[in-house]
Amino acid sequence: MPENNKFVSKNNGFKQDYRRKNKIIGEKIKNVREMKNISVEEMAERSGLSEDQIIRIEGNEDFPSLAPLIKIARVLGVRLGTFLDDQQELGPVICRHESLKCQEGIGFTNNAVTKHKYMSYHALSSDKSGRHMEPFIIDVKPAKTADFIFSTHEGEEFIYVIEGTIEINYGKNTYILNEGDSIYYDSIVAHHVHAGDNKPAKILGVVYTPY
Repeated sequence: MPENNKFVSKNNGFKQDYRRKNKIIGEKIKNVREMKNISVEEMAERSGLSEDQIIRIEGNEDFPSLAPLIKIARVLGVRLGTFLDDQQELGPVICRHESLKCQEGIGFTNNAVTKHKYMSYHALSSDKSGRHMEPFIIDVKPAKTADFIFSTHEGEEFIYVIEGTIEINYGKNTYILNEGDSIYYDSIVAHHVHAGDNKPAKILGVVYTPY
């Protein structure tokens, strides 16, 4: 197979993986909401999200960031991991490098409108039952727009830059992190993480949400 065709085939495979993973999350959210007899209208009122955004998330049309999922989890009274879980392991969970390379990622857009997937999250702990932290390897693509929608939610986040440069808007401040740099912050403060220098980057991100 020619190199160009290989690239197209691989790229299409990644897109299909994103859709499959996101579809599972959307279906889980809708199932839990309906099981708890919570309407879309009530979910919107209690989470601060719009009804349209909730419908898009449940319909697997849009995943802007982790923040809406965290807010939805709080309203439903479940852990964020409930939407990401694969199995229920009580003991230590090991994620091997080889399995991570072929793992389906969760694709996020950079706001509620664009469909450009600027972040791909690869979960490192989806098999761990009852966890309170969510560690990810995150591939960050250059954003196609600088019109960012900031995230804010209860909890804390830790980011370590593995490759490239990351720009973080945090409140009124902007921080530039290069390879080997890290940052730990309270996620209740409005923030946005994106690639710096208009080049791809890779980070280790750990999200803690109180439950």
